[in-house]
Amino acid sequence: MSKQLVDKMYEKRKAAALELQKQIREYHQQGDQRRISQIVDQLVEMFSNPSNPLHVRNGGLIGLAGTAIALGADIAPHMEKFVEPLLVCFSDPENRVRYFSAECLYNIAKVSKGEILVYFNPIFDALSKLAADSELSVKNGAELLDRLLKDIVAETASVYIPQYPETEAVRRKADESNGILVPHPDDIANGADITGARKAFSLAHFIPLLSDRIYVLSPFTRSYLVSWITVLDSVPELELISYLPEFLDGLLKYLSDPTDDVRVATEGLLADFLREIKDVTQVQKRHQEILRSKQAAAAAASAAASETARRLEFEEDKLPDITMDHPERATFIPENDEVFDNDLETPDEKHDAELRETGAWAPGQGVRIDYAAIVEILLRQLDDEHDEIQQSTSLRWLSEFLNITQEVMIPFTPRLLLAILPNLAHDVPMIQSAAMRANQALMDVIQSLPSPPDLPPGRQSTDKSSNTTPSSPPPSLPPIKQPTMGKEQTSPAEPAEPGPQQVTPTPFPTSQQMKRPSTAPGDTPPRTTPDSAQIMHSRPASPVSARSVQPVHQSPESSMLQEKEQIDYQATVNALTIQFLSEHEETRVAALKWLIMLHQKAPKKILALDDGTFPALLKTLSDSSEEVIKQDLQLLAQISSSSEEGYFKSFMNNLLELFSTDRGLLDSRGSLIIRQLCLNLNTERIYKTFAEILEKEEDLEFASVMVQKLNMILITSPELADFRRRLKSLETRQDGQALFTTLYRSWCHSAVAVFSLCLLAQAYEHASNLLYIFADLEVTVQLLVQVDKLVQLIESPVFTYLRLQLLEPEKYPFLLKCLYGLLMVLPQSSAFLSLRNRLNAVNTASFPQITPKSTVGNLSSTRSKLGREDIKWQELLQHFRTVQMKHEKARRQALGTDVTSFTSYSYTNGIDGSKPSPPTSAGTTASQRPGVRRKMTGEGPVRPPSRSGGVLSPLNPKSRVGAAAVLPGPQPPASPTTAASQAQAQAKVKRALSLSRKS
Repeated sequence: MSKQLVDKMYEKRKAAALELQKQIREYHQQGDQRRISQIVDQLVEMFSNPSNPLHVRNGGLIGLAGTAIALGADIAPHMEKFVEPLLVCFSDPENRVRYFSAECLYNIAKVSKGEILVYFNPIFDALSKLAADSELSVKNGAELLDRLLKDIVAETASVYIPQYPETEAVRRKADESNGILVPHPDDIANGADITGARKAFSLAHFIPLLSDRIYVLSPFTRSYLVSWITVLDSVPELELISYLPEFLDGLLKYLSDPTDDVRVATEGLLADFLREIKDVTQVQKRHQEILRSKQAAAAAASAAASETARRLEFEEDKLPDITMDHPERATFIPENDEVFDNDLETPDEKHDAELRETGAWAPGQGVRIDYAAIVEILLRQLDDEHDEIQQSTSLRWLSEFLNITQEVMIPFTPRLLLAILPNLAHDVPMIQSAAMRANQALMDVIQSLPSPPDLPPGRQSTDKSSNTTPSSPPPSLPPIKQPTMGKEQTSPAEPAEPGPQQVTPTPFPTSQQMKRPSTAPGDTPPRTTPDSAQIMHSRPASPVSARSVQPVHQSPESSMLQEKEQIDYQATVNALTIQFLSEHEETRVAALKWLIMLHQKAPKKILALDDGTFPALLKTLSDSSEEVIKQDLQLLAQISSSSEEGYFKSFMNNLLELFSTDRGLLDSRGSLIIRQLCLNLNTERIYKTFAEILEKEEDLEFASVMVQKLNMILITSPELADFRRRLKSLETRQDGQALFTTLYRSWCHSAVAVFSLCLLAQAYEHASNLLYIFADLEVTVQLLVQVDKLVQLIESPVFTYLRLQLLEPEKYPFLLKCLYGLLMVLPQSSAFLSLRNRLNAVNTASFPQITPKSTVGNLSSTRSKLGREDIKWQELLQHFRTVQMKHEKARRQALGTDVTSFTSYSYTNGIDGSKPSPPTSAGTTASQRPGVRRKMTGEGPVRPPSRSGGVLSPLNPKSRVGAAAVLPGPQPPASPTTAASQAQAQAKVKRALSLSRKS
């Protein structure tokens, strides 16, 4: 070898390399491979020995480049000797060595073409390091080599097979040593012979290297990797999209790179991947539709051919004289033969045969995309540890996947909700908007699912008996239909309908299994026998393909089974319930909207009576957000409307428990909660249930507060306008009278509330009678405050009809009496002046003349005659006295801790002259423990004696009818002694009045 090759001057080394190139070309023409091999060995020793001087190593590199140019593609048999040492020079500390090694490899790759792809992995790894080299000349040389390799890969990677035994051996050795780490799905699915001829480039071997290098931090190396992924993806035959889950996680991290070039390139690459996934999915769906249509057409053609054949046989039996030369016969035979020949092949085989004949390649048909693995990676990006752009990009991909492949995304619903809902309130608008789109897309997908059908109740007993059926009947007995637990055996005429007892047990226990220790005798589930258990476990776990089962053969129950496999309602509800703890209002509202939608779709599958979510829903009523409370109430109302009566009563009782223990909630949100319930549920049902519960309430102080709250809502809320109209028409509707009575008995816990109820129902006579009992009550500051509020309500639009009725004193005489009596109860305050001004606005000159007389005819002609035959007014008055007596007794017992004004007047006996009722068993009253919910008694209030027996109490307003008839206005109540003496004087009047009312 020439000494000039190791000269210190570059020009002399270059000239020596040209001279060596001529010699190698001569040896190659002569076939002297031994001499060529010796020269290659010497050159490798020159540049691979670190102890050699720099000019010697550079001479070896330039000499090897000349040798490669001389040999051309025949350099491939010698590449195993020098590729590895040459790549070691890529990391040499000397800049010139790194540059000349890149230049040498460039020349080798240029002449060897596809043969260099056998060593693609080590070359790619070495080039990734040179891409971030600090020396500009080295970096430029590496870029030239990189572009050349990309051209080679783009042109030959998908088709080139090694042409030399040496390179083929290297390729086979790589497979044997490493194995196919990431095999292509088609290689296994199609049964390809991977031990046969191997292509020079192996994407399956390259993907593990890419997966390892994808997490580098250098922006130059990242740009290098993104460019190579782009090139590989541009080769359709490589189908890089099938390996996307292997490097997607690291690629998403490039979105947060500080270099703009890396971010822009990565965003473009990810957009290309997403577009490719869309195209591939659409092509595959279109291809499946074509196959199904061809399959249906083939089935129809086969049926038509069979029918034609049967008809022909029938005609041949009738017309035996038809010969082969008959035109119909000649036309029939080839058509029939063609049909039966085609039936030997499936539609898939026919389509594949057509593609083989034409040589056409349809993009996307053979691509396998692991959607689930991609979704897993995207979900991992949605936390605070990842950059904002990573999160927003992942959310956009998830939204697109919900449109692309819904069947894959539906099982991910619980995890998707856990990842999406917290981002609805993200402080970054980009993430927030992406989360909103993803949430809406997911909700649209779930809403589009068919609702699970409710099985008929009579079918359950049939299904129970089917559990013990060992096998299906023999085919010779078609009329007998017995369901089996093995494979689904259905027919279009009578499909087998497996009931709920046949379904494979769900992985999550139901709420009834978790909550109830025992069940009622009628609800005892059938025990699973060994045979049925064995049958259950023998059922295949994977669903049946849609191609193999015709839609007409699927019963509603089998459709429900498939829908159960798609979405886990229990896990979804659990994921949504967790969101109640979120600090963001948007997240909590979205979770409740999801529950509302799911309950509308499957009310029997989620949020049952004993579901553990119910306490969380009640707890949410204490939320600080008004919108959250509205959505929560809508859900609770929806559950109640679709449940039995017992659930509704339990809900109302629990709501009162919540109000009792959380008085702050009652004060701040009580009105909102009740009004929203009235919007979503039947108002009368709500108020009647509340009234029935509060009537038996032992916590008198809470009962009084609750009644005042309900009464204020009843009078002022616009949502209860129809309910108020119902109460005004008591004389025309008997059910309205029962409603009034129910409310009245509970409203007695508040004197002013029951008085306002009578005003609302236009029971003015009874209201005027209540005023006399007011005088006997202990007038507290709280009572006066309530009266003050009532006066303000009288001036509100709700009582416009009442104020107009003041213009007809002859028709509504007791109305004037009520208002004047109310005026007399009030001290001279602003409320007193307001009411007095209102009454002074009415011409009161005729008031003494229109004051009701104590005659039966006058009583029957007034407005107060309403429902007199149905409503027992006397008993209602007695009940009012009894309830108020309990309240006064409770206040007297609590005087040591709760001092109120106007307490000088007290009773030693009951209001009606009887002794006070004994205290409760605990010896204390509810007012001594404010805020503590008392249990309700099972017994109602003590009923007063019948009107037909006994003497009316001296405090009874009816004992003062005569006195009221002669006085010009409302009089103060008489003392007990005076009332007793007047009772004897008015005995005849009372008897006449009693007889009139009975009639």
